Amino acid sequence: MSYISKIDLSTAPQEVRAAVDNHLAQGYQLTNEKLTLLHNVTAFHTLEESSYELDRELQRLIGKRAADFYEYAISLQNDCLVCSAYFSRLLIEYGRAIARDPKHVPEDLMRLMQQTFTEEQLVVITTM
Repeated sequence: MSYISKIDLSTAPQEVRAAVDNHLAQGYQLTNEKLTLLHNVTAFHTLEESSYELDRELQRLIGKRAADFYEYAISLQNDCLVCSAYFSRLLIEYGRAIARDPKHVPEDLMRLMQQTFTEEQLVVITTM
């Protein structure tokens, strides 16, 4: 249950729309958390920009792969739905399934993959 509403981008002030446009232009997505933070642009910038900056610094120090594993471990332990979605349990489940038996991926898992990824993405993911 959410106690604070998400910002309505269609009626949001120009400052909020500019922050959203900039965020999306950098390749990031809007989540429910971000749409709530946007009630205050300073709060949005403080959390979003500093978290991405800290992630880049961690990657610089220990490497992207190690940083991703570390952050994924944290998201699993604290049951962070947004975080674990970012690290995509689905991809991990799919990778494990095709490593076990590439000719017998469970149908429900394959349906989820098809709902999440394009056919081109599935080809590249599977080929890897």
